[in-house]
Amino acid sequence: MTKSILALSLFLLFGSCKSKQEKLQPVKEKITESVYASGIIKSKNQYQVFSSLNGLVSVIHAAEGDVVKKGDPIISLTNTTAQLNTENAEISADYTSVTANSEKINELQVAINNAKEKMDNDALLLQRQKNLWAEQIGTRNELDQRELAYKNSINAFQTAKLRLAEMQKQLSFQAKQSQKSLQISKVIAGDYLIRSEYKGKIYSLLKEKGEMVSMQSPVAVIGDAASFYLELQVDEYDIARIQPRQKILLSLDSYKGQVFEATVRKINPIMNERSKTFTVEADFTKQPPALYPNLTCEANIVIQQKESALTIPRNYLLAGNNVMLENKELRKVVVGLKDYEKVEILGGLTEQDVILKPVQ
Repeated sequence: MTKSILALSLFLLFGSCKSKQEKLQPVKEKITESVYASGIIKSKNQYQVFSSLNGLVSVIHAAEGDVVKKGDPIISLTNTTAQLNTENAEISADYTSVTANSEKINELQVAINNAKEKMDNDALLLQRQKNLWAEQIGTRNELDQRELAYKNSINAFQTAKLRLAEMQKQLSFQAKQSQKSLQISKVIAGDYLIRSEYKGKIYSLLKEKGEMVSMQSPVAVIGDAASFYLELQVDEYDIARIQPRQKILLSLDSYKGQVFEATVRKINPIMNERSKTFTVEADFTKQPPALYPNLTCEANIVIQQKESALTIPRNYLLAGNNVMLENKELRKVVVGLKDYEKVEILGGLTEQDVILKPVQ
């Protein structure tokens, strides 16, 4: 039954055509099998600049096309509140510093000195009273009073030293805490000045003076000023055939009629679920003289290449890898590499065979 249907199809395809059919012989020539990919040009180290705070643009420090160094200012945001908080933190830090509270330390040190003098004096008086008591001069009550006064002096001296130590500890803590608060305030105030993270060229400024900046939206695009690479999108059906270091032939709309070479550097290992593609990064073998981010390109990633292969046009190949010989005989062939126009014949045909082109 299948043979009958195939024969009928071939009859309709070839037999019903009374006009002369095109024919040819297989030829040996170069063939390249490749995977198509579209993409864009990106600057190396290209990144979007974000703000860590929301605010209004007050000053724009750079222009598109400027080359900036790491740490150079790009945009300032209005930061009145942050500036006031910083000034308040500076006042607090000055007020709570150990130097500013030296009078309290000196006062407690004087109290310690006074307590020490009183303790030494009470010790001397106690010893005199003991000497008098040994000579049976004075009363027991007087001796007890001297001993009690000396003990109280010792306690007062120890208490004065503890007060000084506690005050020094408290002042040190307050000073460190105030300094830390000042540092935090300065960091927050500094966040209102958006700086470049790396050396590079400003390719785009996305905000103007007076516009609102949010943490979710980029304010600029910065990248390397001279080095570029390709970011290609490869269909999920072809990604398994792509390997690092494969050769790429590509064309750019900005360089009409020219073909450039590149090499696969990296295959990003996650698929974009919406486009069903994988991102492949590649480097130019010889970079064109002038490039800009987001220029579009079309590329063919070379999978295999043969300098001398027996080929026929793809439109001469029938379903099931069959061809029609000149005598209308159907012959099955073994195919190899394929490009967009030709297919390699590994077996079933020779250069002497003549095949017919199917009628469209």
